[in-house]
Amino acid sequence: MDRYASAVWHGTLKEGKGSITTQSTTLKDTQYSFAARFADGVGTNPEELIAAAHAGCYTMALSAQLTEAGFNPETIETRATVTLDLHGAPTITKIHLVNTSKIPGIDKAKFDELAHKAKEGCPVSKVLKAAEITLDATLA
Repeated sequence: MDRYASAVWHGTLKEGKGSITTQSTTLKDTQYSFAARFADGVGTNPEELIAAAHAGCYTMALSAQLTEAGFNPETIETRATVTLDLHGAPTITKIHLVNTSKIPGIDKAKFDELAHKAKEGCPVSKVLKAAEITLDATLA
């Protein structure tokens, strides 16, 4: 299975601007720029898109782990924060996942086990292993 997205950029790094479009057209000519990435400009940026991808992937991976273990998840909510270190060459150094889940009938120890297993097994986590990936998982 292949999925794609495309980006177009016009102009210099700081004064230019671009657009991003995804295969599904969920993003269609969505604006991105230097200001959106490093200041408070309008539009998205690569780090935000990585955060969205990681939050979505982890949430689905946790749902799969819970379902395979015989639990019926009521709500799984995840926020991913991507840290871009600007000292020297810009580098994504860390991704912190914060998850709150409502899972009837599960105890904290089993939830923690499955939450961490999902973090390790999520395809986006696997591809982003160059960064430190941390998790705070809360059972509601």
